[in-house]
Amino acid sequence: MPRLETGRGVMGKNVVIVGAQWGDEGKGKVVDILSEYADVVVRFQGGNNAGHTILVGEDKIILHLIPSGILHPGKVCVIGNGVVVDPAILIEEIEALEKRGLFHHENLLVSKDAHLIMPYHKKIDNAKERLRGSGRIGTTGRGIGPAYADKVSRCGIKCGDLLREEDFRFKLKTNLLEKNHYLTTIFHEEGYEIHDIYHEYSAYGEKIGRYITDTSVFLNDSIREEKSILFEGAQGTLLDIDHGTYPYVTSSNTVAGQAATGSGIGPTRIDTVIGIAKAYTTRVGEGPFPTELDEEEEAHLREMGGEYGATTGRPRRCGWFDAVSTGYAARVNGMDGLVLTKLDVLDGLKEIKICTAYRYGGELIRNFPTETSILNACEPSYETMEGWLESTQGAKDFSDLPRNAQRYVRRIEELIGVEVVMVSVGAERKEAVMLKNPFC
Repeated sequence: MPRLETGRGVMGKNVVIVGAQWGDEGKGKVVDILSEYADVVVRFQGGNNAGHTILVGEDKIILHLIPSGILHPGKVCVIGNGVVVDPAILIEEIEALEKRGLFHHENLLVSKDAHLIMPYHKKIDNAKERLRGSGRIGTTGRGIGPAYADKVSRCGIKCGDLLREEDFRFKLKTNLLEKNHYLTTIFHEEGYEIHDIYHEYSAYGEKIGRYITDTSVFLNDSIREEKSILFEGAQGTLLDIDHGTYPYVTSSNTVAGQAATGSGIGPTRIDTVIGIAKAYTTRVGEGPFPTELDEEEEAHLREMGGEYGATTGRPRRCGWFDAVSTGYAARVNGMDGLVLTKLDVLDGLKEIKICTAYRYGGELIRNFPTETSILNACEPSYETMEGWLESTQGAKDFSDLPRNAQRYVRRIEELIGVEVVMVSVGAERKEAVMLKNPFC
């Protein structure tokens, strides 16, 4: 098997990275590795409810909006039109990267058509969760859903509006007539003064205005110039608003098709789709989770894997690898390859289980049901494999992995029908074995 390659791949190849589980699969590290082979890195959906963590030596860097490619000098990073942007968070990230000497202004572009998260979005988000009580969805409270709701309701405010003073003031004034009534009448919350938000966001506009542009034009020009582009998704397939475990999902499309819609390129411009999955499964928040472990086993995986949300700090629920749900993710994304992360977390286990089917209504089913009521009633059917009880860390080639670890990887390939192109064996940036470079 080839080692982690260096140098550039094929000119003009465009690769999409998506999560194959419920998010938190380690996409940030994978994007960081693959950014070496790309000229441009694009974030195409979600907001600052997602966090990508990259270890650079002893320094842990968590990015919520800016693509992980920003850590590579000379790479242009694009926040696409499919993203909802909290400008305060974006500015915080820019300033934090500047302090580390990792940010150059010419390397960031923000779509003029990306929608803004406004203060009333966050207040509505939290108020709705409070009213849901035990039926809460488990949102991060960052206003993502209400911002997307305004986008669909055709009353959203875009990043480009910050560049046009009168447009921004008019849209804000119109929105506050509705939002203040909604907040005060339905939720018994205080409303907002237009002047407060206007001045706050005008100040944001002065700071980020230099990055706001028509990124669709830039990306299509880059494709014509045969530059390679890496499209970076947030969250995971099972949190997709259409294809996930609705209603316990995020508010955007997280699947590969959104890479085109959320960045302004045609779908025929995408060459390769790569899914990212942990060697086990996790999810944060509410919703069904067929392979979830009991408290003792879950605690072991959580501590070994550091399974706490990069954005919220919430402990992640942990379970065995689910080939049913990951196979479903392979299908709806049209995956060409799979990256398996955190294999090293399983190093100390005598036995490892893989869910190969669900038992529902007395029958075995192998197609993933998205209906919450059905999924809650499903029992996992497991295949047990021998663990390897030795370290995978430090492996440079696939042949360096313990034999049982190799068997585990190959069995996952067989079950989901997609070849594994990379295996991550540690938290550091380069602790990974690349079997096939998606850019070559």
